[in-house]
This record gives sequence, structure tokens and C-alpha cells, in this order.
Amino acid sequence: MSVFVNKNSKVIFQGFTGEHATFHAQDAMSIGTHVVGGVTPGKGGSTHLGLPVFDTVAEAVAATGADVSAVFVPPPFNADALMEAIDAGIKVVVTIADGVPIHDMIRLQRYRVGKDAILIGPNTPGIITPGECKVGIMPSHIYQKGKVGIVSRSGTLNYEATEQMLALGLGISTSVGIGGDPINGTDFVTVLKAFEADPETEIVVMIGEIGGPQEVAAARWAKENMKKPVVGFVAGLAAPPGRRMGHAGAIIASEADTASAKMDAMEALGLYVARNPAHIGQTVLRAMQEQGITP
Repeated sequence: MSVFVNKNSKVIFQGFTGEHATFHAQDAMSIGTHVVGGVTPGKGGSTHLGLPVFDTVAEAVAATGADVSAVFVPPPFNADALMEAIDAGIKVVVTIADGVPIHDMIRLQRYRVGKDAILIGPNTPGIITPGECKVGIMPSHIYQKGKVGIVSRSGTLNYEATEQMLALGLGISTSVGIGGDPINGTDFVTVLKAFEADPETEIVVMIGEIGGPQEVAAARWAKENMKKPVVGFVAGLAAPPGRRMGHAGAIIASEADTASAKMDAMEALGLYVARNPAHIGQTVLRAMQEQGITP
């Protein structure tokens, strides 16, 4: 098993013939991702990277049985592309774009109520199950198969934690970047639930940022519902109140939104907490040793 995507996932790329989608589709296929085609309106009937191109997602799903979509569509048109994918029956939709208008995301969240689709992003590196399926822009060579699940608001800290664990001989079951925007498709708790149910995941790393209450809410949910240990880290210890730092959602609105306050709360709720990003890998190793989990 894995979380959300695996070797059996049939992946399409929306915006398939664009430069960025082309590059990441090639990398995804190089690690075994089952890419079955893509969508670029107006280029239906052609081929790209040896795969069929369709005008619409519905046509792609009907022809290929695709159930996962990597959306490489510019921010102004992103929400429409996501709604098209959901309407066509795509089960996991991953949208990479940074700068999708908040109003569009509000409209999208209302639209998807009652619909059976996992939406990852926007402003995300995507999701990867090492050796099986990559849907996103992460450097796939640093991800090896293992027992650690990662869920992160930050892409670069996701990579940093993964590389630290790689150096310690620790691998990843699935890594999910939920995205750093104020309104994103999938939250920490949704991913923690999936990891708790996944037999291949034995420990989880949760990487948060300043801004908003979702890290503490997720830590509280983990204390009440998870048997698997969780390692937490929150970026932004030096961030000044009221200033947005990097991601659109990373802004301190109250004392509870600070990195220090969030990590204090995580620790009080029983999580293993790394207070320095350079110590995430070592904290995971310590937690595994204390919990009797074989690396």
C-alpha cells in the first residue's frame, strides 16, 4: 500500500505539452510512474513524449482510465482546470501553481463539496511514493522507499528532511506536500488519517509553518487518534509578526501562530519535536529507536 498514489495509478498531465509539464513528466516516468497521456486544449489527437494528447480531461479519462492528474496550468486558469479534472472523475488532483487567486480557491472548495476527489495544492511540490509514482516537481532521486511518511506545508523543507533521512539510511513511504497557501485542498489531518491507515508507514513527519492553527489542530488529532509516532517541526522561528514570509499562508496573526508557540503545543500533545531544521532526521531516528521501529 501507499498513500493516495502508487504503482497502479494512471497519471495524466494537464498542460502536458508545456515546458515544465514535459520536464516533470519525463522525470516521473523515469522512476516508474504510469503516465498514460495528457491534456492540452487544441492539440488533441497529437502525441507528446510518445503518449496521446487530448483536448479535455473527460476525453483523456475515457480513453486511458486515468485516475490521477498533475495540473501544470497557470494561476488565472487553475481553478477551472481543477474543476474539469474533478468533473471527469479524477480521484487525486495535484496542482503545482503558486499564486492561484484566493477567491478562486474559495469557489473551488464550494464546488467540490460532496465530490469524491483528493485535491493536493496549490503551491505544492506534489506527492511521491518512491519507486512507484511521482506527481509533482520534487527531486525524485533523494526519495528512497522506507517507513517514514512525510506531510509538509513547505516544499524545500520536505526535501531537506528527506535528504537528512536518506543520509541516515531512512526511507519514505509517501511524501505529501499540502501547499503553503491560505486555502489548500488537503489539510494535515486528512493526510495523517491516511498514514495511520497505511501499513507501510510506521512513523510520520509533519512539517508546518507560521500562520494559522492547522498544525496544532493536527497534533491534537494525532494525540487522540494515532498509534504511530509523529515528529513535528514548524518553520519561521525568526519571522516578525504581521509580515508574510514566502508562502501566502505564512503570516503571524497572533501569538499562537508563531513557530515557537506551535512547537510548544506539539510537544505538550506528545509529538517528538525538532527545534532546528537540521535536526529533523536525527529526531526521526531517535523516535524510531525509542518506539522500537527498525530503520
